[in-house]
Amino acid sequence: MACMGLTALTGCGVPTSDVIEAGAPASGMPGPSPTTDVPEPATVPLFFLTDGELTAYPRPATDAADLTSVVRLLLEGPNEKERVLSATTDLPRLSGAPSVTVADGHTIRVTLPDTPTPVSREALLQLTCTVRYAAAPFPHPSGADRTPRLQLTGTSWTMTSPTTSCPAKPSAEVRTGGQFHEGEGG
Repeated sequence: MACMGLTALTGCGVPTSDVIEAGAPASGMPGPSPTTDVPEPATVPLFFLTDGELTAYPRPATDAADLTSVVRLLLEGPNEKERVLSATTDLPRLSGAPSVTVADGHTIRVTLPDTPTPVSREALLQLTCTVRYAAAPFPHPSGADRTPRLQLTGTSWTMTSPTTSCPAKPSAEVRTGGQFHEGEGG
């Protein structure tokens, strides 16, 4: 049977030959084409309370320039790792999404839906400082006495906080594990 197969090949005009050495041996399948590097998420300081004190905790943010995303992260409250470090929040849990807008060149307005009562001073500072030190630039008004500020609005109430209420910059202590973008203004 084997002879018949060999005879069939030579009978078709396919010449027999010895091993022909030509070039390098074949290698494996080519790897995937190179992809562009995906940048690591930016780190933003989220301000929570630790033993009643305003404290910055670093948190990765997929879009640190989007203040609405940063405010949503803050309103989700401390994660498990931050809670282990005694982080708490005075901010309310929301049923709807907050809105964040820049108004009149020196005010960032944050609206908390379905929040019938004003928040505590600590909660207002948590928002003010988180927004101030986010990667997005805080408004820097020109002219006399136009301090950048945060305006917080709920259902039938409004509170305002100047950015000068925040510490000079977030602390890079053991809790934070790194440096943050140093905010300006205030």
